[in-house]
Amino acid sequence: MFGYVKTDLPNMYIKDTILYKAMYCGLCKGLGRTCGQKSRLLLNYDLTFLSAFLHNVSGLDVDIKKEHCAIHRIRKRPVAAPDALTDRIARLNVILAYYKLSDDVMDVGKGRLKRAFFSKAYSRAKDAEPSLDRIVKERYAELLEYEKSGADSVDAVSDPFGKMMSEIVAELVPEHADETVLSLSYNLGKWIYLIDALDDFDKDKAEGTFNVLVNGYRDIKDKKQLISEKGAEIASLFGGILVETGALADKINYKFNHDLTDNILKRGLMAQTKSIMENKKCRNTSKF
Repeated sequence: MFGYVKTDLPNMYIKDTILYKAMYCGLCKGLGRTCGQKSRLLLNYDLTFLSAFLHNVSGLDVDIKKEHCAIHRIRKRPVAAPDALTDRIARLNVILAYYKLSDDVMDVGKGRLKRAFFSKAYSRAKDAEPSLDRIVKERYAELLEYEKSGADSVDAVSDPFGKMMSEIVAELVPEHADETVLSLSYNLGKWIYLIDALDDFDKDKAEGTFNVLVNGYRDIKDKKQLISEKGAEIASLFGGILVETGALADKINYKFNHDLTDNILKRGLMAQTKSIMENKKCRNTSKF
């Protein structure tokens, strides 16, 4: 994952801000607990959302307590207490980050030391979650085949990432992964893949690395020109995914209040899309 699934902070209730921070810090501690302290550097917003979403649809309530941590030593912060689902998502966080680092090494030949730094954490995560590792490995292999072929079909190339997300959710909460939950997860996965491609358009164009949008608009020199000349097409592409995601969010059988997940799915994704279309480079997508 890449860290694009964020809240729309100006439009969040205070209660949801506290809950989100607690889920974020709880996942951070889960990373340290399951995969070692170094793995906490891999924490990102996408997995924080996944944790909040899956806890809600599975009816698993979170116990929030105020605790100190390595970064916040003086003032206690709200932290979601550990549970089995958080630990699984923490391991998934490491697995996804490791495959992303491996993909970067394959694309540009850089980052081997960074990947090696997290190899022990990845081994711990893989050994504990072989099914999750298999899902991610198989879908990245499918993406690699598209990269080798120089594919330019947005739907085809983003499909493996959508499937990966839905398969991950089915693995984590099988008894609650109904058709609506899986469809939403699939759409979210496609959005993550494509928003990353849009965000990295200039970098990938300059480095000659695979990017389905660069391949689809070969005569476009940079993202500024892409939005200027093809902005309506790009807006339509993301708009279709966002409308579908919002409609699916309304059909989810939530077990608790869902203001937080609604904020992210209906406002946060849209705000991120708008920001990146306006050529504002996505910043602070993760602590890593």
